[in-house]
Amino acid sequence: MTRRMLCAAALLVFAALLLHAQTKETVAQKLYNSGKYKQAIEQCKADLETSPENFDTYAVLCWSLLKNGQYREAEYWATEGLKIGNQEHRLIEALAEAKYFLGNNDAALDFFQKYISLVRMNASRVGDAYYYMGEIYIRKAMFNHADIALTLATRFEPRNDNWLARLGYAREMAKNYRESAMAYTQALEINPTNQDATRGKERISKYIY
Repeated sequence: MTRRMLCAAALLVFAALLLHAQTKETVAQKLYNSGKYKQAIEQCKADLETSPENFDTYAVLCWSLLKNGQYREAEYWATEGLKIGNQEHRLIEALAEAKYFLGNNDAALDFFQKYISLVRMNASRVGDAYYYMGEIYIRKAMFNHADIALTLATRFEPRNDNWLARLGYAREMAKNYRESAMAYTQALEINPTNQDATRGKERISKYIY
């Protein structure tokens, strides 16, 4: 067999392996997108057996674990993936979410800030990152910081009535009642049945009317 033929054969083998890996990744992604998080987790773990340094697989695995409420395990796998590449922004964001749900506020805040510093403002999870940062600031009773973070979050998802209601609450706690009323009103314009916004608007009515 000539050298050219050997190279061609090697390229075919590589292409086949790449196609196989992509097919398995597609299966895991499809399961995740279909809301079949348990199956996606199983698929990703199987994929990592044959491709242990695939960041796409780590990302889908962590997202699936988070959706399935397995926060400790999501923290573990995100940490494992970051050992391979510590600037992988999807795993940094997933780790931040895991720590948020586990109540590790300061660490979560640090990782969300790192994620934002690494990605462009049109990245898919930037709005979520600002939302979780806002919730952390509320937990820490840093309401003006929460206002800033949640304001940024709602710029990414201006029709998210729940985020607007939380923005109203942060402003209410900071005693910025008129701005709070604006956020609650926006939430109710989007979803008139939002009870948090309804109750919040009732609470602050005595301060602004």
